Formats: sequence, structure tokens, C-alpha cells
Amino acid sequence: MAEARVKARKEHKESPLAERFGVFAECLLTGVWIAVASLGVVTAPAAFAAGASHLRRRVRHEVGGLREFVADLGAALPGGALAGLVWWAVVAAVWVDVRASRAGLPGGPLVGAAGLAALIGLTVAGLRAAAVWTPGARWRSLVAAAGRRTVLDPAGSFVIVGGLAVVVLSGWFTAPLAVPVLGAVAGAAVAVEKRRERHRPH
Repeated sequence: MAEARVKARKEHKESPLAERFGVFAECLLTGVWIAVASLGVVTAPAAFAAGASHLRRRVRHEVGGLREFVADLGAALPGGALAGLVWWAVVAAVWVDVRASRAGLPGGPLVGAAGLAALIGLTVAGLRAAAVWTPGARWRSLVAAAGRRTVLDPAGSFVIVGGLAVVVLSGWFTAPLAVPVLGAVAGAAVAVEKRRERHRPH
């Protein structure tokens, strides 16, 4: 059973240009998978974890497709669903803060801004946790470690925030365009984590 899960590496070599286009196309396809898997709302963290796992396989030139994505989604779902519930609870709290700031309550704008910053930080930490998720990993530990990396690696976090901004702008202009871009955000999170791993002192 374990041997059946081992992915064979591709024997042929791709040119750097073909490799980049291939990864980009895979990101767009993965974005569609992530969007569909996120229809359960609280399933979004698990969907991003499965998408990131798929993209890591692609970068390593390992064989993998929709079947492996679904398997990873199922493995990530138990803890990922709880992480999704927490995220939506924070969204609800931020929405209340924003409503309070618009109502003109004392300190409302400051509280609203702080809540929005916290939501962005939690979202980035969640994406960074999803980018390094592996079957059997505990989401609580992943998110806690990702929260520290979010603060200690502001450059990487900024890249992910930029990716989220692209998703929002894409959805603002043409909603369907935001769907494949989700895969680019997952790819950006994977790239940020790989970059940090390469530059970490040994």
C-alpha cells in the first residue's frame, strides 16, 4: 500500500521556459480544484493544503493528479475544517468591528483597522500553514509555527498578501477569473516556504 503511494519521477527533462509555463498552468488548474473543494466554506484550509501538496509534487516532477488531490483533501479535512471554523469566526468579529466603526462609535475606526489587520495576518498564517501541510500533521502546530513565520518573514508574507489582493481584484472585475488565481496564491505560498527553507541557517 505504501509502495503504491510512491510517485515515480519523470524521466524527461523540460526546458526552463517550458517548466515555468507548466507550473503556471498547473497553478491555474489547481485553483479550480481548490475553488470547488472550498464550496463547503469551512473546507477552504484543507482545499489549499491539498492544492499546495499537489503543486509541491509538480515542482518535484512527481506523478500526481486529481485522485491524489482528493486523497490529500480527505486527510487534511478533519483539522482543516476546525481551522476554517476559526477563520470564519474571526471574519464575523471583524465584520462587527467594521460595522461599529461605520456607526461612529468611539474608537470604532481603530478597532476596525486592528481587526482587519488581524484577519489578514491570520489568513496569511493559514496559507503558510497549508503550504507545508503533510498527511498526519496537526493543524494547531502548523498554524502556530506559520504565525511566527508570518511575523519573522515579512517579505514572504507580503508576497502572499499581494497574491490575495490579485484574487480580490480579479473577483471585483470578473468573478470567474478569481477561481484559477486561487491556485497562484497557493503556488506563491509554496514558493515562499521553499525560499525560507533554502535560506534557513543549518
